[in-house]
Amino acid sequence: MLAIAVLRIPRACYTRCMTSHKLHLNNERFELIKQGQMTIEARLYDERRQRIDIGDEISFINRKNNQTLLVIVHKLFRAPTFHELFTQHDPAKFGGTTVQETEKSMEKYYSYNDQLQSGVLGIEFVVKK
Repeated sequence: MLAIAVLRIPRACYTRCMTSHKLHLNNERFELIKQGQMTIEARLYDERRQRIDIGDEISFINRKNNQTLLVIVHKLFRAPTFHELFTQHDPAKFGGTTVQETEKSMEKYYSYNDQLQSGVLGIEFVVKK
């Protein structure tokens, strides 16, 4: 079984050395975050996402209406593919119902070859009030 790295930082450290990022989401995923039903965003671990660190701010931007939610990165999970990432964590935290359904939803954005080349990242966050 493959191990997934988990990085943690105390809540008091969130405001130090923080970087801001912008990530666009479709309306459905944006609403799941807004309603508190999705707490981990999955992305390819490409050059851009390698700059995301614990304590950073992310502005999630709704592609439909440009509405924004500000979140703080709480934990980061690395894995070789989305299948491994979704197997290690509850798919509901990613806005899915099963590993297979959640993995299939990511195929719209990232090919299996892209996953193998770059790896993937789970970004656990808390919505900033």
